[in-house]
Amino acid sequence: MSYKMKRTFLLFFAMLTMGSVAWAQSDEKEGNNSFAMYAKTADFKHLENARKFSDNAYKERRDSNAYKNNLLRALVYSSLAVADSNRSLKYSKDPIDEAKFALARLNDEQLNYENEAQITYIHRKLGNAHLILGRRALNNNKYEEAYNHLKQVDTLSKGDIKVNHNLSVLASQLEKDEEAINYYNAYLENKGTSSAEDVLILADLYKKAGNQNERLNVLLTGSDSYPDNKDILFQIINIYSGNGSYDAVVPLIEHAIRLEPENVELNYLAGYAYEVTGNRKQAEQYYKTTLELDDNNYNANFELGLLYLRDFVSDTASIENKDLAEKYLLKANEIDPNSVNALQSLAVLFNKSGDTIQYERVSNQLNQNTFN
Repeated sequence: MSYKMKRTFLLFFAMLTMGSVAWAQSDEKEGNNSFAMYAKTADFKHLENARKFSDNAYKERRDSNAYKNNLLRALVYSSLAVADSNRSLKYSKDPIDEAKFALARLNDEQLNYENEAQITYIHRKLGNAHLILGRRALNNNKYEEAYNHLKQVDTLSKGDIKVNHNLSVLASQLEKDEEAINYYNAYLENKGTSSAEDVLILADLYKKAGNQNERLNVLLTGSDSYPDNKDILFQIINIYSGNGSYDAVVPLIEHAIRLEPENVELNYLAGYAYEVTGNRKQAEQYYKTTLELDDNNYNANFELGLLYLRDFVSDTASIENKDLAEKYLLKANEIDPNSVNALQSLAVLFNKSGDTIQYERVSNQLNQNTFN
């Protein structure tokens, strides 16, 4: 081939190449114009046109590496993922996947900074697209599928679309306890939308995880926000009493009783907490209140009898204390004839008072219970 002919061919191919690039640039430009019209009017036909131009600008390998082409494609297909949520148009790949593929190629930090608003738009649209699919899956009881879509919503929208509550509920239903805890914690940070029920659910998740400290912390924080919620307050009191921390029960118990004054167990617990912490007078009062509500309450009869027994032991001349101790301990024995504690306390009482007949009766009953 002569030099002149070779030069002619090179010029010809150069012109072809330039023409191809120019055509791709034209498609990208027209696509952006159409997309701008769609953004302005929300007219779907402009989005369809933008798609056609974007597809034309994305045919060659080098086109798919061009930043502007990928940005346009991500804008167009993320919009289609929402605007055409029923997929009325034909696609070789789902619009969500097309948009994500193009988005992943936007890896120029400087250009990303310059196009931050468009990229935020893409993320939000993709988040909304997954939200639509998540709701559909939820309506069809496809909880795992719904959960996965909502996780995508949370990730893509960077928290702009609030789905933490739904994620926490779904994670809990799917027994993804650790993830449920994380989502509930994130949701509870927004006190304007969270509820006392959310506090209780999170506390229960920590209980299932065996983390009592975090469970208590959640309930205490929840009690600050919902001081009159009985369920939260009662759980806190139960945790403290279960740990034997009656000094922590005392500051809470009277508020709890104001919320539920006829609760027998609360009134008894108040009496016991005050007794353990050294407030005999309050203990006596709450034991009596418990018996006013339920005179057959074994624990209140027994503990009240013990109070008077201790008084009598320290002052054997006090006939009143002896009679009161006998009254309540006998009642406890009547309620539960096999209770060793009540029998032993009666044995001490009758021994101190010199009532030999009653002492022998109680001692015989204790011996029978021991060998039965």
